[in-house]
Amino acid sequence: MMNIKNMQTLVAALFMAATTTAQTGNGGISHEMLRQIEQSQGAGSVNKALFNAIAANSIDNLAKNFGNQGELDTYFSTETKKQSIHDQKSSGRCWLFSGLNVLRSDFALRSDSLTVEYSQAYLFFYDQLEKANLMLQGVIDTAKKPMDDVRVQFFFKSPIGDGGTFCGVADLAEKYGLVPMSVMPESYSAENTSRLATIIKSKLREFGLELRGMVAGGKKAAAIQARKTEMLGTIYHILAITLGEPVKEFTYAFKDKNGKQQTEPKRYTPMTFYQETVGGPLNGTFIMAMNDPRRPYYKTYEVEYDRHTYDGHNWKYINLPMEDIERMAIACLKDGHKMYSSYDVGKQFDRKRGLLDLGNYDYESLFGTTFTMNKAQRIETFDSGSTHAMTLTAVDLDENGNAKKWKVENSWGPSYGQAGCLIMTAPWFREYMFRLVVNKKYVPADILEMEKQKPVMVMPEDPLFLEDK
Repeated sequence: MMNIKNMQTLVAALFMAATTTAQTGNGGISHEMLRQIEQSQGAGSVNKALFNAIAANSIDNLAKNFGNQGELDTYFSTETKKQSIHDQKSSGRCWLFSGLNVLRSDFALRSDSLTVEYSQAYLFFYDQLEKANLMLQGVIDTAKKPMDDVRVQFFFKSPIGDGGTFCGVADLAEKYGLVPMSVMPESYSAENTSRLATIIKSKLREFGLELRGMVAGGKKAAAIQARKTEMLGTIYHILAITLGEPVKEFTYAFKDKNGKQQTEPKRYTPMTFYQETVGGPLNGTFIMAMNDPRRPYYKTYEVEYDRHTYDGHNWKYINLPMEDIERMAIACLKDGHKMYSSYDVGKQFDRKRGLLDLGNYDYESLFGTTFTMNKAQRIETFDSGSTHAMTLTAVDLDENGNAKKWKVENSWGPSYGQAGCLIMTAPWFREYMFRLVVNKKYVPADILEMEKQKPVMVMPEDPLFLEDK
């Protein structure tokens, strides 16, 4: 007969076994699995030495490839005219800076000697107001769907943001015009957007719930739209006292690159200034090319709700091999024109030298493992995607006309990297470049025809369709 002590021991053992089973199941880390993991580690002295080194240093400093630290080749056989470098500060407006870089560069080419510095704050004001309307109208459009519907959650999860694409530059500039930086300079909240975004997001979510309630309560469409207009008035007020009231009229005289006034002062509105410096519509003059090896090439795709204005253009792109993208980029640069382009800029980036190269860091030797995913696999697993827009400004070609390296104007200030620019080797460019906006005059006729095909609609949740920041 079992005594009390033995009974207690048995109960404790059964309880421990049951607890262990409940914790691990079939896929948890069991004690035996943990023992095997621990035994798989290398010699203790080696691991200890690595830990001592990494504990007191950054991983990148230890993984930096010393053999790749020679003198940096800064020569480029084809380079567009230099222009001033701007700084987006602590904001995600790289798309806006890169897009306006292209527009002011094109103006300088057309005018031969005049320059212009566009106000990022002006267009950002309307970008935020338009995105607020896009969210509120999207909530109205989907109000009869449940809150856990994927599209309803899309609007409430990220009601507004400061990222974007070149499509936003085109739609916003055509609708609201442009103004010089001197008449609407950057405010603190323009350069530091996170707190402003948090406040507006919270207000939009509150407004969104109210609009859903109005639809559910059977309110008439006119009443719902009137209330939405009142809501946008609140958002306008928040933007006006943080970014500044948008300029309606101003006087401006053009200068040359040395700052010498070249024209008589003239009165402008944002739209007349846009007409004088841009000259006409942007939409319809360019294509957006994407390199997405997960999907068939030479097909056109459109991203649902990936736009800046409700009544504007979704982001539409044609998926092309890197060889085609490079040929168009080279042709455009040879003709003196810069381009909007975007990249996964955080990969293999030597920030001190301003160099993006696949050989910058040897993480494999440091950690004793390999990293074998290709570009398609990195995209589909959310390991890589377009994160930052920069202005493609130069290429260095070999004797066969193939790119050896590229240069971009960045928007992190003139003292960053190579006088505000970054250099990308050709292998890095092919692995981590994703988007290129190029004027149609540099696009081969067969690609222009393919771009006209009815696009395949893809969802904004796709890992590659994050906004450039």
